[in-house]
Amino acid sequence: MSAPLAGTEDHPQARIVLSNGLATDPSHAYLFHGPAGTGKREVARAFAAELLAAGSADPADVRLRVEHGTHPDLTWVRLSGAHQMLVKDVDEAVVSAATRTPFEASRRVFVLERVDTLIDQAANRLLKTLEEPAPFVHLILLTDALGRVMETVVSRCQLVRFEPLPEERIVERLASDGVDASRARACARLALGNADRASYLASPEGEAVRAEVEACVASALGGGETPGDEPCRALLARAEARRSAREEEIAEVARDRLELEPKGRDRRALEKEFEEVAKRESRRAARESLELAIDLAGMTFRDLLCLAEGADDAVLAADRVSALAERARSRDPRRLREAVERCEDARQSLELNPSEDLMLSALVFRLRALAGAG
Repeated sequence: MSAPLAGTEDHPQARIVLSNGLATDPSHAYLFHGPAGTGKREVARAFAAELLAAGSADPADVRLRVEHGTHPDLTWVRLSGAHQMLVKDVDEAVVSAATRTPFEASRRVFVLERVDTLIDQAANRLLKTLEEPAPFVHLILLTDALGRVMETVVSRCQLVRFEPLPEERIVERLASDGVDASRARACARLALGNADRASYLASPEGEAVRAEVEACVASALGGGETPGDEPCRALLARAEARRSAREEEIAEVARDRLELEPKGRDRRALEKEFEEVAKRESRRAARESLELAIDLAGMTFRDLLCLAEGADDAVLAADRVSALAERARSRDPRRLREAVERCEDARQSLELNPSEDLMLSALVFRLRALAGAG
């Protein structure tokens, strides 16, 4: 294949490894690793398309169906647990399916997202397929956290590294979408190499989230007792809106699907499955909304710390320097550093499924206590 694989333009190691695989003999298992928003899913889909198009009489049609997720020899696996990939996620969809010959292509391709969340039993079920796959089977595993993937899984895959996208590349993308230079630069920096996050932050909704987080930080910097009208209320309302929107999206899909399903045991099972999916996906949408808000709060305190210590060039929110400088004046850098740590602790605590409103209230209380002690 002469042209670079789509999505690998900013990832030289991935481009070399995958292009060589397509030109010679592709590995049976690849592990794509690197930060979120660097294009791993895009590249996985493009690579799967090339694997399945090989030898086809109409490769363009194969690529189109892979893009639309309708090719029968491509299986895309997402975790069903709120935070974990369970045995049922890999058992039938991968382990059993990998023993069956392709429907129409010469290969079968399995893409598994977030393999760092595999529970031990699921990973063990997957190991035999990774060790001794059928010759037509190719697995593409994705993770944002290589260090959390079981070593027994890592050792059986060819690693493909995805670096954070360069700031300038993200700025260029945002500028091409009409985002002004100052805002594009700030969103690119705040995204930490995640192009998807940068695009969201540059959107009207993303700008609103930033404003809500800044209000929360400003309240925390006031010190003293937390007011009755907590500043995190807007963030909680936004997370709840995201939860409801995702529930409605799944409900609409369920209505269309169940309309064609006759009454009986299979229909009841399908209804139950949709209910579980709605609960799981809506919970994840709300959690991701709060994770972003807490990340932004932590980065705001980091920017304040940079300004308090005279490192103005290191500020991420480059379009907010004036306002941040005013708030950073006379602040104790030690307290600001502790505030960054408190935000990180809160973000990690979301994985333990706490009550979101209590968690955010506790975070604001601790941040205000720090400000009052400063």
